[in-house]
Amino acid sequence: MIDHDRLFKELLSNFFPEFIELFFPTISTYWERESIEFLPQEIFTDVTEGEKKILDIVVKAKFRNQDTVFIIHTEHQSYSQAGFERRMFAYFARLHEKYALPIYPIVIYSHDSPQTPEPNCYRLDFPNKKILEFNYEVVQLNQLQWQAFVNLRNPLASALMAKMRMDVQERPIVKLISLQLLASLGLNPAQMQLISGFIDTYLKLNPEEKIRFEAELATIEPRQQEDVMQIVTSWMEEGIERGIEQGRKQGELALLNRQLNRRFGSLSPQVQERIDNLPIAQLEELGEALLDFTTIDDLSAWFEGK
Repeated sequence: MIDHDRLFKELLSNFFPEFIELFFPTISTYWERESIEFLPQEIFTDVTEGEKKILDIVVKAKFRNQDTVFIIHTEHQSYSQAGFERRMFAYFARLHEKYALPIYPIVIYSHDSPQTPEPNCYRLDFPNKKILEFNYEVVQLNQLQWQAFVNLRNPLASALMAKMRMDVQERPIVKLISLQLLASLGLNPAQMQLISGFIDTYLKLNPEEKIRFEAELATIEPRQQEDVMQIVTSWMEEGIERGIEQGRKQGELALLNRQLNRRFGSLSPQVQERIDNLPIAQLEELGEALLDFTTIDDLSAWFEGK
């Protein structure tokens, strides 16, 4: 399963000014780009749905040539949700209550379907009076044509083309063009890896599409071919390393589970899930600590110490 929220939050957190410059250039005319500050994560309890919500990205920035500041609140939605506009208003109201600052709200939608336009306002009316009209910005990627972003020298354009509207047969060419743009931007290796991984996640090609990709790749300039192939090679190397690491983890996990089950019997699903989610280093630590355990409570105490 793809963790859409994590991928988008990581992308936007690392390229937030570029995101604003790509989709909201007007803001770029009145903010001080270098002044942005990511505020701590806000956790709100949604009384209606009975669950806690963590806001995605909340940024504070200064108005240009002023001492005043404002907030940009950006939410990512990987699916269409009825009534989401009410939740956006609730987030706005609580942020305004806490900070008492102007707030610029944005939603970026990344779902593939439906392609109908998402709401961009929340209204509350009486028969004789309008009580409230709350407006926010919407970036709905499946409403955007990837061709419009090909010549924009912006890292977010390179990444987000992978989620824009395209025909099925265009997938290989969109992937190639995205990588060409990425290779031309002069980003550092970590930034290249983040964006190229994002592209590969959302434009994972089947064997037939790979043949088309390679055919298209052969038609571009040799220097550009080399730059793109360096990115593709890094994916292959990373995939091999990830496979080795995953195999090592599965081996450690299988051994540890056998030891735990032999000593304490079947574990509860909750405990098993916590063990399954441990990184390799902590699995090895637990394997050593297990030698000193006498009851299942020792396992709980070990988790509490982490």
